Formats: sequence, structure tokens, C-alpha cells
Amino acid sequence: MKDLIRWLVVALLTSGAPVFAAEEQEPALEEIVVYGRTQNGVGLAASASEGVIDYDDIELPMLLRAGDLLEAVPGMAATQHSGTGKANQYFLRGFNLDHGTDFSASAEGVPLNLRSHAHGQGYLDLNFLIPELVATTRYQKGPYRASVGDFSSAGSVEFEFYDRLPQSSLEGSHGQDGYRRGLALTSVPVGRGNFLGAIDAGRNDGPWQLEENLRQEKLFARYTWGTGRGTARLTFQGYSSEWIATDQIPERAVEAGLVSEFGFVDPDPGGRTDRYALSGGVDFGNWQAAAWLVDYDFQLFSNFTYFLEDPTNGDEFEQHDDRLSYGARMDGVLERYLGGRPIGLRWGAEIRVDDIGEVGLYQTRGRQRYRTIRRDRINERSAALYAELDFGVTRNLRSRVGARIERLGWNVDALRPDNSGSGSAVQVSPKVTMAYRLSERTEAYLNYGRGMHSNDVRGASIGIDPVTGRTADRVSALVPSDGAEIGIRYEGDGDVSAALAVFWLDLDSELVFVGDAGGTDPIPGSRRIGLEAQASWQVTPWLAVNGAYSYTDAALRGTRDPYIPGAISSVFSLGITGAWSGGARASVRLRHLGSAPLVEDGTVRSRGSTHLNLGAAIRRGPVEYRLDLLNALDSSDHDIAYYYASRLSGEPAGGVEDIHFHPLAPRTIRAAVKLLW
Repeated sequence: MKDLIRWLVVALLTSGAPVFAAEEQEPALEEIVVYGRTQNGVGLAASASEGVIDYDDIELPMLLRAGDLLEAVPGMAATQHSGTGKANQYFLRGFNLDHGTDFSASAEGVPLNLRSHAHGQGYLDLNFLIPELVATTRYQKGPYRASVGDFSSAGSVEFEFYDRLPQSSLEGSHGQDGYRRGLALTSVPVGRGNFLGAIDAGRNDGPWQLEENLRQEKLFARYTWGTGRGTARLTFQGYSSEWIATDQIPERAVEAGLVSEFGFVDPDPGGRTDRYALSGGVDFGNWQAAAWLVDYDFQLFSNFTYFLEDPTNGDEFEQHDDRLSYGARMDGVLERYLGGRPIGLRWGAEIRVDDIGEVGLYQTRGRQRYRTIRRDRINERSAALYAELDFGVTRNLRSRVGARIERLGWNVDALRPDNSGSGSAVQVSPKVTMAYRLSERTEAYLNYGRGMHSNDVRGASIGIDPVTGRTADRVSALVPSDGAEIGIRYEGDGDVSAALAVFWLDLDSELVFVGDAGGTDPIPGSRRIGLEAQASWQVTPWLAVNGAYSYTDAALRGTRDPYIPGAISSVFSLGITGAWSGGARASVRLRHLGSAPLVEDGTVRSRGSTHLNLGAAIRRGPVEYRLDLLNALDSSDHDIAYYYASRLSGEPAGGVEDIHFHPLAPRTIRAAVKLLW
């Protein structure tokens, strides 16, 4: 399949004509296009912190990585501490979400977070997405929605793809450091329905001394047709990626001149990911159903501590994950009137199975295995039911009460029998929302909800720590969270909108299975209290401004040292977008991340970072020209930082505790030409 995708990419990009013929279209009338985030949530939304992002809001700003799609969510930040082919690190509401532990994502009903993953619980890799095909992103923060479950304590997103495109296109991009991308999109009527196809091929070496040699190929094919009363869809997605990673490096090595800030210590880190997904669904308006099947294979080589644990062979290790996941879900709504007032019942059910043929952790040297730390086969399955009742209490007060019940079951077949086991866990999560209409354009909200994240079930079945050989404590399979929020939303006469929310969130425990070590890391429960503000202003028909600011006080509970390592306290973003009727467009995107404690006593902190991207495009007839300037200020801030002990050659046996960082990529220029028809 991987070779087939590459062959299709080469065939398409080297041909002189598009693969599919486009339907002849009427010439478009010239009109002023208005861009900008419009929530339209007063009277409909369930909280001040939820919303919908249209493609217009992500089309103009340049995306460094597909994972940057999430930065359109107010208060969300995505960074990277390793190769571009690896999942991003995510930050929201005072969480260092790692690769997704407390933030869930799905694509038209297909869950994207991976349970009991080799690299980390809830691993969320969005690199398979083709951003140009994401029509809308629906987001909500906090555990207030019954329709979402595992990993959604901090928030969740749902991606929806286009069924058809207004135009077909062929695009080529080129930039510094070996960046190249070819993208072909087509949307044509076929039979009684419509076919949408896309092929995306990317290459990048990056600014690193060790060339990244990133290779990404993506394939998307969708057929949509009417069923009389509704719409049916069948979708295939293919993704293949390989890369060489420059991981975070110790500050002391840079200060001593041993490596540059774009240098490396170990040349072996890197990995590959293959993901092939088939999904289908039907939408009849008042109810929808979807089913999916995903074949996934992942391999990652890392070395964060160099020669700390093994002075002879080094500390390099491999994580491998090979699984088949499948499931289905159904959602519906019933609307009635009771006593002259509207009442609605939202309901749903979902099942999911992760059949993990191998999830393993191995010590390696030069990418060759020489010791197995853990190798397991896991079958993990879940089933959930939810219901929410919407009703009007008075003319201006509406309410929603609901609950979600989720059951998780698992079997772990470990190489070491002491770590094998099976079990199950159940959680019931109540939800309550109140919304009061203060005026035609202003609404206030009060929310409460219980959420959760699952832990790696290897940690729920563990008997012996595979690294130390000592008895290990088991962790709970399901970790509950409780959160509440007070918020207000204002929407002016089509030109100004704003929202403000104050939130609180408690996690019973942040116990997680640590894939990098093969054991469990006990972390106490936590509390987060914060504030979020966002606003957008359509200054003129062609100019829009939007911004967001969030501040969170995050602390561990019941400990002398309360700081949570990696919990960024503040995030600020600002976007300015212009779109003119003559075909010219421009955008400015600024993001600032505040500092974060790197140790529990708060004595070591990361630096804040500021990142500015600029983009401009102009269309002449069927051709669009685009120029992007990434990190326009050429900031040398850190993209991410950690504090731990590592050992370089010649250093003491116990290693040296130090900040290890990954820098922002330097100022980079990229250009693109797109042919539309």
C-alpha cells in the first residue's frame, strides 16, 4: 500500500493533466468575501468556550505542520520536540497534554487518540490530515458534553471533511531547507453521487544539522451519494511517513560549543508511521451512524538521556505499535414540545475495539534491537451510551442535563507473565448546563461535568517493573475529572463577537503509564483554575481581527511541591486577515506562550516563546500565487523545554540535570503556485 501511494503521487505530479476531469463550471461572479470567525452561538451554544471553525479561518494562515490545525482553537498551542513526522505536543488550559492524554479528537465519528500506545497514552497524531479538506472544526472545552468521553477533560475537537469542492486544483510548494509539497484535489460527479479525491506528497529536510529527510504521502478518496431521505459517505484515507529526528538537546552542550542549537547528540532517532483507514456513514438529519476500520503501524527511535543508564551501549530505545482498530457509533436527536416549550433529547451509543498485535519497548544500538524491555499483545474494548435532555425552563432560561456511561475492558498478554492480566472498569459521568439569555445578543452560561481519561492498561495489569525488576503498583484504568465553568458570550450585529469564561477542573490522579520507561509514574491529583477570553471583529468587509488569551493556575494537590512540570500558565494569540474582491489575501498570525515550571518546586522554569507567521496570496485568472514567511521575527525561543538528568561522554556516572530544549525553526520562506479549474 505504501508503494502504491508513492506511485500514485509520482504519476499525478509528473503528468501534464489532472487525473480526473472536472465538471465544466459557470464563471463565478466577482464579490467581496468576508473572512473571520463567527460563532453564531447565542441561543444555541451550551457554553462560552465552544465554537465552530470554518475553513476560511485556517486557509490563509500558513501551517508549519498539520497538527497546527488545532491552534485555531482559542487558547490551544501545538509544539514539537522531535521530528515533524511525530505527533505534536499540545497545551490547553494549563495542561501539558503531551501527545493527547486529556484532549480528544475525532474525524466524523472516528476517534483519533490511541489507547495504550507505545509512545504515550492517548497519542494523537494529526499528520495524516490534509488541511485543505477539513471543512469545519467543532470544539468544546471542559467535560460538559455527554457526546464525548475518553481523553476529553480539557476539551475535544471534531473534524468534518468536505463532501465536494467548488473547484479542482493542482498545487506545488517550495521552500528553504529542502521543503517541497505537491497537492492535487478534485471533486467530480460520478453516477448518482460525487467523488472527492486528493493526493498529498511532502518532503522536508528542516533547518537541522542532521537532515530530517521527511517523506510524507497522503491519499484521500470519498464517494458521497443521496439515499432519498439522507446522505451516505464512504471514505478511504492512506498515510505513510518516515523521518529522522533531531530531539531536544541539553543547554550545557550548546553553551560549551559541543553542538549548535540546531545540532544533535545521537544521529539515530526518527521513525515511521503507516495509517490506512476505511470509514462509512449515513446522515438522515435527526440521526447519524458511522463505522470505521483503521490499520496502524508505528515505529519510533529515541534517546533522551544519551549514556546515563548504559555507558557502553547508550540509552537509545525503540517503541513499536502495530494495531487494528475498529468501531461504530450512532447519534440522534428527538425534538418535541412540552407545555408549549421546545424539548429535545440527544442520544448516542458507540463501541470501539483496539486489537494491538504488538506494543513493545526495546533497547537498541544503531537502531538494532539487543534487549526487550516489554512486549505485549493487548485487546482493549469499550462501549458507551449517552443522553442529554434540552428544555426551556422559562422564556430566557434553557437547560441541558445528561449523562454518559462508559465501560472499558481489556486483556494484556505480556512477554513476562507477571505483567499479564485482564479487567474492566465503568464510569458514569453526569453533565449539567444552564444558559440564560441576558439580551438578544448576550447569553450567560453555567456548566458542570464529570469527565475522564483512561490509563494505559499495561499499567492496570502490571506486576513487576520491567526496568527495575521490583514489584510495581497498579494504576486505575479510568481516572475521573470534575469541572465547572461560568461564562458569557456576546455577538454583535455581524461585526463583533466575544466570549469570557472562568473554569475549574480537578483530576483525581494524573497517574499514567510511561512508555519511555515501560513502567508507571505516580503523579498526585491536580487542580486547575483559569480564565479565557476571546474576541473577533469584522473591521471592514475585507478585514477581520481575532484574538484569544488564557491564564491558568495549575497545581498538584496534597504535595509539598505543587507545581506541575510543563503546565504553561498563559497563551495569547492574535490573527489579522484580509481578503479583497480582486483575489488578493493576506494574514498575520502571532502566538505567545508564557513560561512554565519544569520541576515540582518551581525553581526551574522554561522561557516564554513568541512566534509570528505572515502570508499573502493573489489570484490571477485560474492561477493563485502564494508567499509565506514563517517565524518572521526569526525568534530563537524554545519550541519546548524539559528538565531532567542526562549524561554526555566524559560526564559523571550520575549524569547532569539540565534543561533540554528544542528550538523554534528559524525564519523560513515558502512559495506556492496553485492552478484551479
